[in-house]
Amino acid sequence: MKFSEQWLREWVNPSIDSNELSEQLSMAGLEVDGVEPVAADFHTVVVGEVVECGPHPDADKLQVTKVNTNDGELLDIVCGAPNCRQGIKVVVAKVGAVLPGDFKIKKAKLRGHPSHGMLCSFKELGLIDDHDGIIELPTDAPIGEDYRAYLGLDDSSIDIDLTPNRGDCLSIRGIAREVGVLNGLDVKEPEIVDTASTIEQQKTIHLDAPELCPRYLGRVIEGIDVTKPTPIWMSEKLRRSGIRSIDPVVDITNYVLLELGHPMHAFDLDKVSGDIHVRQAAHKESLTLLDGESIELDDDVLVIADEQKALAIAGVYGGKESGVTLQSKNIFLESAFFSPDAILGKARRYGLHTDASHRYERGVDPELQRTAIERATQLIIDICGGQAGPVTEAVASEYLPKRGTVNLRAARLEKILGVHIKDEQVTEILNRLGLNAAFNDGVWSVTIPSHRFDLDIEEDLIEEVARIYGYNSITAAAPAAQLRMTAHKEADVSRHQLVNALVERGYQEAITYSFVDPKHQAQLFNEAAALTLPHPISIDMSSMRVSLWPGLAGAVAHNQKRQQSVLAFVETGLRFIPDETAENGVRQEAMLAGIRAGKAQLEHWSDGERAVDFYDIKGDVEALLAKTGEAHLFRFVADRHDALHPGQSAAIYKGEQKVGFVGALHPQHQKALGLNQRAFVFEVELSAVAQRRLPLARPVSRFPSIRRDLAIVLDQHIAAGEVLAEMENVGVKQLVGLNLFDVYEGEGVPEGKRSLALTLTLQDTDKTLEEAEVNALIEQFVEKLKTEFNATLRD
Repeated sequence: MKFSEQWLREWVNPSIDSNELSEQLSMAGLEVDGVEPVAADFHTVVVGEVVECGPHPDADKLQVTKVNTNDGELLDIVCGAPNCRQGIKVVVAKVGAVLPGDFKIKKAKLRGHPSHGMLCSFKELGLIDDHDGIIELPTDAPIGEDYRAYLGLDDSSIDIDLTPNRGDCLSIRGIAREVGVLNGLDVKEPEIVDTASTIEQQKTIHLDAPELCPRYLGRVIEGIDVTKPTPIWMSEKLRRSGIRSIDPVVDITNYVLLELGHPMHAFDLDKVSGDIHVRQAAHKESLTLLDGESIELDDDVLVIADEQKALAIAGVYGGKESGVTLQSKNIFLESAFFSPDAILGKARRYGLHTDASHRYERGVDPELQRTAIERATQLIIDICGGQAGPVTEAVASEYLPKRGTVNLRAARLEKILGVHIKDEQVTEILNRLGLNAAFNDGVWSVTIPSHRFDLDIEEDLIEEVARIYGYNSITAAAPAAQLRMTAHKEADVSRHQLVNALVERGYQEAITYSFVDPKHQAQLFNEAAALTLPHPISIDMSSMRVSLWPGLAGAVAHNQKRQQSVLAFVETGLRFIPDETAENGVRQEAMLAGIRAGKAQLEHWSDGERAVDFYDIKGDVEALLAKTGEAHLFRFVADRHDALHPGQSAAIYKGEQKVGFVGALHPQHQKALGLNQRAFVFEVELSAVAQRRLPLARPVSRFPSIRRDLAIVLDQHIAAGEVLAEMENVGVKQLVGLNLFDVYEGEGVPEGKRSLALTLTLQDTDKTLEEAEVNALIEQFVEKLKTEFNATLRD
């Protein structure tokens, strides 16, 4: 929030300068982002009055004026502004003045007529960029007074960055409360007088969604003049707070928003038909906003409506059809409390962000509505005239926030802060914060006011005491702690070890968003239900991922567009599967995934330029599984997956449990994902590879090993992996090595069959194996293969 320091000091004026004030606010949790002067540097600029004004004899667009600056003689000044006329008070840069940009005012002749100064616009003084003409001052502006002093331009704009829980400080009133507490000063609030109704006109209000809007106040004001200028004191306070002056009605609602922290809105009464309804929008109900954009409303959006149509998005943005214009004579002024849940995310959904929605999303004081509408009424009648009707209020008390009592224990306060603060000082701090604290038996019983909706538990009160007491006042002391070893099981395989196993094979670790494009995800997982975010950052990031593949594919596509030819990424993270039986209706599973695309390696004389293939990524997965020390428990089984090529995909099993997939992305998905080359992916449950079998110490055999080769013939559909798994399970303890070194189909092998050539390495730890023993062992393997696969030895 941006505000004028002078405006704040009207409420509370501590004896500290701007730098100390900024430091004080930052240390109290209201971080100051910047302090800037409200006006550029200029001097010798005064208030003047145009005594004479006539056309220049030699220029159609120039006027010759005589200006009184109370210096004893009138100044001849040539002016080209269209609004220059006799009798107005103006801002005069006299000869010798220096304006922003080091622009010096000198005596000059314009088309043969002398000019001893310049009548200034806001732009020439560096105040605002608008250049509609020269500045017109109020008729009571004192002639000859220095303009900087008259407007109080030796001021600073302070910009503070508030955390979302401190919505109560989004106003001068809220910040003044904080400064008053920090400096032990009372806050001087402006006098707000209830305006007596002088007309009977009013609108009936219906709360059709009381849980979303439990309090709504409205008031009719008739006979106003919107063409009257906004007082310069008000427009200046708005400008210094970063808000542009528009018309007096809009300026007043903005002023009340900044002063009290309560958003308001005014409707043109003559454009409102019948009663006011606070309701949820009909499905695809249309509304034209004040900026002219037409939108279709969703049925969960709260709107302010009359008997015929929606008038505004509640707490967010007004509608054009009911907006106040310069021709408006009668208005309906609203002041309402909307539940933060009713407003949260609605502005972003339609690409909007308003000061009103910013405050309502964080919460406003549910007891402030009447004060705000009385303040606005008072200002409107003072500035625009008119007559006010009675305030009409509709309230559903059962839905208003209830503020209770929170206990703060003195012993707990001292334990958490590590410092003793006197009981009387804590009581004073709490009471100055408006918390109405009573101390008894070592416990403060604190009644939470309506504007402090961020205070719910004891720890909140401890934080309040700490920041007001001052973090710098708390003595720094090193905590006493005992050192002990962290609990770590040797069998655990950390995420870093798994990732590093692939990094050593040429992968790079990637971190992608947990929310993905729903179109891309549906392309890959057309049968998987996904969790859709109610308030996404953007449409293409609105679905929670059911796999890590969409994010990795996006990373590959991004790099391929930048001429990267060797791509391999690995990522660990959560996938989110809708599940009614899980906590909050979603099952979160930790996964490890990888992707490879392009070349297997950079072009090299020894291996040419080979593209990555299925066996490359399968080998990477096998290296990963080897980290568990139980690679024999895993197997690859040909299986189908919506995202993968039917002929190049396999499920990864650990025992009888499916724990992942590996394969080539289906060619039909490549273009949709922005890929220009084939990509191969894998994904495995992190829990399946997070444990390893610890190695056991065994004696090293001193006896020679013996190698035997077997060539067997069996049906083509039998996977070699099944054969190897069965041979390992024969139970021959002398088998220390098993390797498949050849697969053959063709001449000499019957049709529908194929030949597998296997190497068996046999070794005993106690003796040298005899020929007869080796043959007996080989016979066991052959018999097993015949029994299980109907395999025969190849001739």
